Amino acid sequence: MVQKDSQVAYFCMEYGLDVRMKTYAGGLGILAGDYLKGAKDHDFPMVGIGIKWKQGYTDQLIDQNGKPYDSYHNYDYDFLEDTGVKVVVTIRQRDITCKVWKTEAFGNVPLYLLDTDLPENPDAWITGQLYGGAGEDRIAQEMVLGIGGVRALRALGHDVDVYHFNEGHALFAGFELMKERIDQGLSFEEAWEQTRAETVFTTHTPIVEGNESHPLDRLLYMGANNGLTIEQLVEIGGAPFNMTVGALRLSRKSNAVAELHGKTANKMWAHVEGRSEIIPITNCIHIPTWVDENMLRIAEEGGDLWEAHMKNKRDLIDFIEDRTGVKLAEDKMIIGFSRRAAPYKRSDFIFSDESVIGPLLESGKVQIVFSGKAHPLDDTGKGIVRSLVKMAKKYPNAVIFLENYDMTIGAMLTRGSDVWLNNPRRPKEASGTSGMKAAMNGVLNFSTLDGWWPEGCNDGVNGWQFGDGFESDDEAELDAHDLKALYHVLQNEVLPTYYDDRDKWIEMMKESINSTRDRFAVKRMLEDYYSKLYATN
Repeated sequence: MVQKDSQVAYFCMEYGLDVRMKTYAGGLGILAGDYLKGAKDHDFPMVGIGIKWKQGYTDQLIDQNGKPYDSYHNYDYDFLEDTGVKVVVTIRQRDITCKVWKTEAFGNVPLYLLDTDLPENPDAWITGQLYGGAGEDRIAQEMVLGIGGVRALRALGHDVDVYHFNEGHALFAGFELMKERIDQGLSFEEAWEQTRAETVFTTHTPIVEGNESHPLDRLLYMGANNGLTIEQLVEIGGAPFNMTVGALRLSRKSNAVAELHGKTANKMWAHVEGRSEIIPITNCIHIPTWVDENMLRIAEEGGDLWEAHMKNKRDLIDFIEDRTGVKLAEDKMIIGFSRRAAPYKRSDFIFSDESVIGPLLESGKVQIVFSGKAHPLDDTGKGIVRSLVKMAKKYPNAVIFLENYDMTIGAMLTRGSDVWLNNPRRPKEASGTSGMKAAMNGVLNFSTLDGWWPEGCNDGVNGWQFGDGFESDDEAELDAHDLKALYHVLQNEVLPTYYDDRDKWIEMMKESINSTRDRFAVKRMLEDYYSKLYATN
């Protein structure tokens, strides 16, 4: 039995609780939202700390030339509760007031959101756009989250046992905890030691460039050092100051988000002296949010699993027709692919050799539905989106791109597709929870052995793997190896099973659901966090 005696404050830059709440960009936020809902479902003592983003992340639409463009809107939420609490954070030597909102509207434990959009503020737009702006803007946002978040917890009267930083964005909360102790007379070393004793950290991005760093003079100019000297900053996070390195050194224990990611992260950060141990705790999903309960029930008790799946598939086909005007064929395979447009995820990988995939698309034997956003400032990611849109125009009855990816699109695709394609360059994918959602809905995973899939895959039984776990620093070599494997498994295993052996397909759907429903449900993840990360004994 897991002890639930640690009051946890969970800090995250984004939360994906519901499509109506535009406070998320992608997988990090979806995980955080699922975590808070799971904590409520299973009675774990936790509160969330985040930011009320006035314009959210971005609405990313496609223009008439097939190019993605970004659109921003001001959002108001009538489901947020005014706590009456305001805290002040000094940013660029100016006092910034942060109003604290609260929501439990989506079956979640309390989530407190800090908001600088106030008339008294000299800079009201700090909480304007999630991941928007340049380096100074990001530091200001992270100061609101971290420093402001701790001050909000104090003002609200929360007695916290464990501070959980979900990604390095929350690191400045550690600086505030140290400042409290230094102000009480402790030395820098004593404050660091005591802060470390109550802090844990989750690292996600297994790509060096994706781990944020800042010049030291910028931190000092912004006031992010919060009283620490430049020498003390270097001791914590190096020069330039790396947020992940700082979080690893400020935490008593850290975790990666899958078994493979644990190995990758420990190798990646092996050079960091004085860092915390990194243990693997594989991500999970909130089943009531993402999974058709009917599919779970039939897989366990018996019934017509295929017809239940076909209902979800027809719903997806109708959804696509409503959004795009294209009606896909119900009796032909639909492959789903939706995730952030980043190079390592290789969104357009299946199109690499059109002499192979082209005939399958032209015949209608394979239909593929894509969705995903690129960061507004990521021209490479936007190029990937343009490539997908181009293929949708070339094969208008077989390839679909759904613009403005969000929780609604994600849920429709992970319920209604037949196959879930995932082809990141191993070992660049930290976890990838969309595959778990698909698996529990009876949608068969077809993936490289990256992220969570090495733990979940029983090849040919509950889905398929391709690439055999091959890794190479030579991207051309890796891509050539994986592409050959992708086409081989698609043509010789996936398609023949779908079209020629329906009984086996249905048995694989059943096995997909039953082999993942408990192991990758949020309850297991919460229990692991409380027993392996939060517990001090």
